[in-house]
Amino acid sequence: MADYGHELEFGSFLTPSTRDPQGVVDLAVLSEEVGLDLVTFQDHPYNPGLLDTWTLLSWVAAHTRHIRVGSNVTGVPLRNPAVLARTATSLDLLSGGRLGLGLGAGAFWEAISAMGVPALTPGQRVTALGEAIDIIRGIWDADERGPLRVAGGFHSVDGAKRGPAPAHDIPIWLGAYKPRLLRMVGAKADGWLPSLSYLGAPTVSESNALIDEEAERVGRDPREIRRLLNITGAFGPSTGQLQGPPEQWVEELLRFVLDDGFSTFVLGSDDPRVLSLFGREVAPALREAVAAERAATGTAATGRVRPAAALALRHDGIDYDAVPDSLAERAVEPGDRAYENVRSTYLWRGAPGLVLRPSTADQVADAVRYARTQSVPLSVRSGGHGISSRSTNDGGIVIGLGALDQVTLLDRERRLVRVGAGARWGEVAAKLAPHGLAISSGDSGGVGAGGLATTGGIGFLARSYGLTIDHVRAVEVVLADGRRVTADADHEPDLFWALRGAGANMGVVTSFDIEATELDDVVLAVFTHDASDLTGFLGDWGALVEASPRELTPFLTVVRQRGQVIGQTYALWAGDDTEAAVAALEPFLGIAPVLQQQARLVPYSGVVTPGRAVHRGEGGYRMRSALVDHLDEGVTQAVAGMFEDGGTGYFQIRSVGGAVNDTPADATAYAHRSQNFALSAMLRGSPGGPADDAWDALGATGLYLSFETHEHATALPRAYPPATLGRLLRIKEAYDPDNVFHANFPVLPT
Repeated sequence: MADYGHELEFGSFLTPSTRDPQGVVDLAVLSEEVGLDLVTFQDHPYNPGLLDTWTLLSWVAAHTRHIRVGSNVTGVPLRNPAVLARTATSLDLLSGGRLGLGLGAGAFWEAISAMGVPALTPGQRVTALGEAIDIIRGIWDADERGPLRVAGGFHSVDGAKRGPAPAHDIPIWLGAYKPRLLRMVGAKADGWLPSLSYLGAPTVSESNALIDEEAERVGRDPREIRRLLNITGAFGPSTGQLQGPPEQWVEELLRFVLDDGFSTFVLGSDDPRVLSLFGREVAPALREAVAAERAATGTAATGRVRPAAALALRHDGIDYDAVPDSLAERAVEPGDRAYENVRSTYLWRGAPGLVLRPSTADQVADAVRYARTQSVPLSVRSGGHGISSRSTNDGGIVIGLGALDQVTLLDRERRLVRVGAGARWGEVAAKLAPHGLAISSGDSGGVGAGGLATTGGIGFLARSYGLTIDHVRAVEVVLADGRRVTADADHEPDLFWALRGAGANMGVVTSFDIEATELDDVVLAVFTHDASDLTGFLGDWGALVEASPRELTPFLTVVRQRGQVIGQTYALWAGDDTEAAVAALEPFLGIAPVLQQQARLVPYSGVVTPGRAVHRGEGGYRMRSALVDHLDEGVTQAVAGMFEDGGTGYFQIRSVGGAVNDTPADATAYAHRSQNFALSAMLRGSPGGPADDAWDALGATGLYLSFETHEHATALPRAYPPATLGRLLRIKEAYDPDNVFHANFPVLPT
């Protein structure tokens, strides 16, 4: 095979000289600025004239934003493989998945031995490298059960703990020239990384044949292995290979792509002018030339190639080959290393057949158009830790919006903020804090913007600010037919109304324009009470909340711990008036014995802190929701009874009165504007059992879908009053007549 069809990539190979450490970093930053994809450094720990490669890689990653970093290549003899695996993982996690790992068997053995490593024969070096790769991949395989054991002759581990997993599939490239190492590339590596100046016998075509033959022997597709090439050259008059004007470089490198299968070119140069011309002129021109040649010959772009073991895990009903090119590279399937990180939600373990991860609104549209042609369920996930089970599935497609996480202040005077649907509210709070602004946004920084701002948005500022949806001024959404539209009060007004409360039924929201509120510091108080008299405690707590100034929004969690019922209140005063806050908070200390108390003045961003934990579906709990006007005797006795008979051991109340109820009930699809409290509980036992009966006896006048985890025959009319539901049905018919978005509590087209 000549051209393997890979997308072209371009990189730099910089000298990590100790004489000018900052100069090396500046060249790495320049590499990013001129459009290169990769910056690499040699690894010679025995050379005092060179910076330590791994320290430098970390430093460069911290000084750049998107360019990938890599070792070119790491000498395994001086790097313990298990430690190297964790070093690589740490850098990959810190850099957001930007590391490539070049490995070599060691070349300068006199210097290596001088560092205390016993000399090895050429054959032993190859064996040792293979053992190192097995250990590195074993450490990265965090999902494999049991400790790692590799009984090698040169590198071994006996019961090493696996993990953590890297942020992405770190590619392993081998610098190889001799047949045995070339065969190892085919068997174990993700890329072949020779230097043009060292290539000789075997020839490039013979080397590729050895790699491909070994790959096929072990059941791999040769296209899984990228061919990378270190090159050197100069721009100027034509005097030899890669010694001439940019057009000559393009012509010569084109042959390396079409005839030899190389798709990544890494330029060894410390000259800023050479790097700039390479990135700004050679790279785009070569991409254009390769695309034209491939189009003329009918050579298909390879894209991502998965091993046979991963292909065997594909699900019926999904045409994997038809995934749009814009989504294919970041798509995750069962068998991919990233699958465990994207299959599940906070509480629910899923097994989707495909997870699409668009990074733009246009790619979201591509994902919707593709997904609706497949005969499997579709779920949409905004990126946060939502409790509902709706954003994953078994055997279907998930569209994950986590990459659409931009937060932009559009207009400070109008306090208008654009929030990407994949942003998490802790990140939003942190971005707005320097501007003295805040958006009421749940009670956890790990909650995703998309789910909360399409369902309602009950947050720590609810009584002073209202729901999140009450301040949404415009929404960008991808409809079921793949169209992108902007909905606001003047454009698509019916859709705009529906998106604020039933958004998941109407389309995939990609961003919100939200009016923030002026807010700097707030008072956060935490009280822990002995709630043994739960009926009395809840009644008194509710009465105090209703009598409190609007600036105060208290939330309550009740749990049973070691036989004792504990009530913990989180109360937020929206402002820095500590005297007024203390006056409003002190009455709460008298309703039951206080076990612990604290209050502090903090920025709102210090309350809703950023969080991007990987969700593994640890819970599987059943959650029920209820909205009530008051914590009257019927409600408090029912809740106390559930704790007594074991129906629940975890119960929460969120305040939703005050400003929430200023908005007319018909202004948004969230129509519950008379209640003061949103209740939720984790229920024990089977659905429809005694715990559900007790919950239904609360006499709720509505429910909040974000805390409802199961289908119930009565859920939809409780979530939406008759007039609201009727209007939603008509809007659903207009915008999603084929019911593409049905994974939420389904509003069915008429």
